Amino acid sequence: MTVTAFLALSLLVGISAFIQGAVGIGFALIVAPVFGFFDASYLPVTLLILMLPLNFLVAWRERGAIDRQGTGWITFGRFFGTFLGMGVLLALSVRQLEIAVGLLTILAAVVALLSPPFNPTPSAAVGVGLFTGVTETATGIGGPPLALLYQHAPGPVLRSTVATCFLIGELISLVILLIAGRIGQMQVLAALYLIPAVLIGSVLSRHVHSRINGPGLRLAVLIFSIVSGAALVLKG
Repeated sequence: MTVTAFLALSLLVGISAFIQGAVGIGFALIVAPVFGFFDASYLPVTLLILMLPLNFLVAWRERGAIDRQGTGWITFGRFFGTFLGMGVLLALSVRQLEIAVGLLTILAAVVALLSPPFNPTPSAAVGVGLFTGVTETATGIGGPPLALLYQHAPGPVLRSTVATCFLIGELISLVILLIAGRIGQMQVLAALYLIPAVLIGSVLSRHVHSRINGPGLRLAVLIFSIVSGAALVLKG
């Protein structure tokens, strides 16, 4: 990784961490397609490692607002989805993974933009957890379905619950990927280099998360994600 690439990725990662810390989603949607352009072999491991401190800090910051029952049902579905996602990852080449990341980015963003509102139910939570387990284990992307499930909940509930579900799910995915021999030294080193940017973005989000225009920023993130996902599909 060149110095220029490292600085560019650090800036992107810091901004993305700030957005997710303030709004509740956005990190993987922004960073995954860019990693796909840079080197798809870093997906999903580097992305999953980077999200561990980010989601821990967000969940801890607003821990009193976590929907614990919903988190339990989502985690139940997420566990089984992880194994399906591992199968997808093993079946794809690097080029196919680029296309998959782009398509899933577009699909997840479009669903989050267009789906009608609905109330979280246990069956919906299990279904979202299952889908998230597949997509996040295979590509590192899983935010929009969770955000969609809680899109009408208060901001603290959305941010803390989504972060908690991410944190648990990412640990599950990384353990499965480690057992399968899919975690390499370069992926881990890249994450370690970029973690300071994650921490800076997350800390800065603490000063604005209660005031920022969440719906407007969320819309901008999703539109950006559709454009970047489409570009990644064309590259693949």
